[in-house]
Amino acid sequence: MAAQLKMLASVFKLRIGVFCALAAIAGALTTKGILPEPGQVAGVAFAVLLSAAAAGAFNHYWERDLDHRMVRTRTRPFVTGAFQAGLAWPVGLFVLLVASIVLAVWAANAMAALHVFLGAFIYGIVYTVWLKRRTAWNIVIGGLSGSFAVLAGAAAVQPSLSPESLILALVLFLWTPPHFWSLATALKDDYAAAGVPMLPVVMDEAGTNKVILANTIALVASSLLPGLFGAGWLYMGAAALGGGWFLYKSVELVRHPGRKAAMGNFFASLIQLTLLLTAVMVEPFLAG
Repeated sequence: MAAQLKMLASVFKLRIGVFCALAAIAGALTTKGILPEPGQVAGVAFAVLLSAAAAGAFNHYWERDLDHRMVRTRTRPFVTGAFQAGLAWPVGLFVLLVASIVLAVWAANAMAALHVFLGAFIYGIVYTVWLKRRTAWNIVIGGLSGSFAVLAGAAAVQPSLSPESLILALVLFLWTPPHFWSLATALKDDYAAAGVPMLPVVMDEAGTNKVILANTIALVASSLLPGLFGAGWLYMGAAALGGGWFLYKSVELVRHPGRKAAMGNFFASLIQLTLLLTAVMVEPFLAG
């Protein structure tokens, strides 16, 4: 039973789904001076979790041929045969996505539901089906999925969206490429074997690392923009601390390239975003 639950959590990419739900909660708390209704936020966050799960499972279903060629993914359930890739999967996942949209409308409004749908569509169709096998821009566009999680939460509170929520969505958009490219740099042989044109596969290592650094600079600069809209000390401190560490590790990646530095940068990206989202969610309660 435990093994089955672990496989389901893996197929539905629940860790990513939980992250997206937290991003939605953060989005709901970005609008200055407004504390949203807890039930409303919980409903939209759960809708985001369901839609992300549907998109994540579809990613596993669609990419089972690629996963077979990669050491990191060849033990996934659709590859091993633990789960059979029949028609029931895409039909069931479509139903799950529809349920998430209905939940978002019921808990909040149509605009929040639209962002819930767009997040899943970007990841499940635009990134997985259209772009991943065709272009190194795949993860750049695919990064919009996390941005729509933020906007879903923000739209639940204020459908017209606040400047702060748009900035946080921009932060998520700029965060995804250096985060994922760092991991892809460490695993570039795997991606090359599968024929996936991730940036580290199609560009030399020095060039890739410089692109990662440039993207990190843009990310850190954008994460400081809420200071122009009255962000408090907790957020600004988290942005400076986490952003400074991520920037330092990105510089180190350029200066001392290699798998160890790439993974160090990958983990620095997780620390940076964790600090930011935590600060966004805590600060409104400190301000009263």
